[in-house]
Amino acid sequence: MMRALYSGVSGLKTHQTKMDVIGNNIANVNTTAFKSQSITFSELMYQTTQAASGANTQTGKAGTNARQIGLGVKSGAITASVETSGSSQSTGNPFDIKLTGNSFFIVSDGSSNFFTRDGSFYVDGQGNLAMSSNGYTVQGWGVNNGKIVRDTVSPLRIMSSDNMKYPPEATTQAHVSGIVDKNDTSVSSEAGKIISISFFDNRGYSYTAKLSMKATAAEGQYTVELTDILDSKGNAIDKTNIKLGSVRNVAESKKLSLANGCSINGTTLTYLDEAGQNQTMDLSGNLTDAQKKILAESYGFTSYDEMAKLYVAGADGTVTTLGAHLDGGTFAQVINAADGSIATDGKQITGGVIQYNTATGEIQSVNGLTNNLNLVLDFGDQPGSAFENITIDFSPSSNYNNNGTSTISGDYGDVYGKGTGRKLGEMTGISIQPDGMIYAAYDNGMTKLLGQIAVASFANPSGLQKEGDNLYSATLNSGQFDGIGMDVTSDGGYMTTGVLEMSNVDLSSEFTEMITTQRGFQANSRIITVSDTLLEELVNLKR
Repeated sequence: MMRALYSGVSGLKTHQTKMDVIGNNIANVNTTAFKSQSITFSELMYQTTQAASGANTQTGKAGTNARQIGLGVKSGAITASVETSGSSQSTGNPFDIKLTGNSFFIVSDGSSNFFTRDGSFYVDGQGNLAMSSNGYTVQGWGVNNGKIVRDTVSPLRIMSSDNMKYPPEATTQAHVSGIVDKNDTSVSSEAGKIISISFFDNRGYSYTAKLSMKATAAEGQYTVELTDILDSKGNAIDKTNIKLGSVRNVAESKKLSLANGCSINGTTLTYLDEAGQNQTMDLSGNLTDAQKKILAESYGFTSYDEMAKLYVAGADGTVTTLGAHLDGGTFAQVINAADGSIATDGKQITGGVIQYNTATGEIQSVNGLTNNLNLVLDFGDQPGSAFENITIDFSPSSNYNNNGTSTISGDYGDVYGKGTGRKLGEMTGISIQPDGMIYAAYDNGMTKLLGQIAVASFANPSGLQKEGDNLYSATLNSGQFDGIGMDVTSDGGYMTTGVLEMSNVDLSSEFTEMITTQRGFQANSRIITVSDTLLEELVNLKR
């Protein structure tokens, strides 16, 4: 009788545990990437009142089975259906990622690694890809020389200062293509046929070179001359102007000239004016941070303390550069034209001769050199060293009668699109590929590999231990994480962005289980009720 009571109690406890599991499943029906759990029951133990016996061949008596009475039930195993994927939920967020396959994202709290199927990520204040719910950083592999380095996983800092911009590059190649017709009035005019070629300097600023193509007296020969360079605002670029905040202009009556190589000791210059009177000029002045930056970037000038150059400019803009030794801590006064600027001319190409084969119309030479099809736009010692020499390929062009119409035009880059140069790129977006590769896009048309999201795979995913916050940790029965991880495509999986994995809880199954659990609980409670009634009858026998 007492055994029945205890069996009923054990039945109530196990069904209560099952109800707890069902309740947790239903509570997490909308939890991202939640994996439902199930519970099994097993017999508690048995009391053997008689052991089994074998048959006796001598007496002919048959054997008997053991007589055992069960003592109740216990919880067998509580397992999570980790390998069953939930449905997809579209979010449109590029940092929301759904994993297809049996692998897990790797995240870290800074000291330990955890694993999750919850791909709701965001970029934190440090530029790291992190979990939205708890801020744990997503782990992956970094990039070296444009290639993924599959080593120990580390946080993916995808929006570092280095990644926010893509460096500019100067244009080094250009090409001129199309038809040039000597009967074209623009080719035979004094100004010539204007060919415009856009290009970039190594700081990413855009310019337009204007080339004038003119027909010569010789058949099939044309001259090409650089006539102008315009900046992005259409202003002509023929000299470098740098304004200094501490420029002091000299009055017209105070003109002087110094021979090249003149040495100036100290910071005061004494000279005779037109009346023969001694006059002094202060050649010192403080160099502001802004001036230092201009001089360093445009002229490579970095020696502010020991040596500087004295620029003497006349009203016509010509510049004479004289050596000037300074005692230290000062910068030479700039004696300049009325606009307060330094003007230093750079070298530019003046022109070249292009010869076409009159029979075929194809280009034959440039500057009289056979098989030399390139003309170099040479900026020489332009003070602002941002410009690079540009090689212009004329070979795609041809010369023949086209009813007086020339279609010749120029473009940056060679015919294969190389050497185009580019402006400074600002990041415009980030994309995550199915293999976890993370790329940044920039407004100069370039892309950059930022890293790759690593995943972890386990021999027994159901052996992982739940840690809350949609996290799991490795156990002895799940298999250990090697610290490196794997490519998600290694086991046939992939990542989908803008989508999250939903809970895999099946409400219809849970409600069915709830009904059977309720009935099981009621039945076990009846065991206790009936056993109590029998005990009551037994007690009443004394009466």
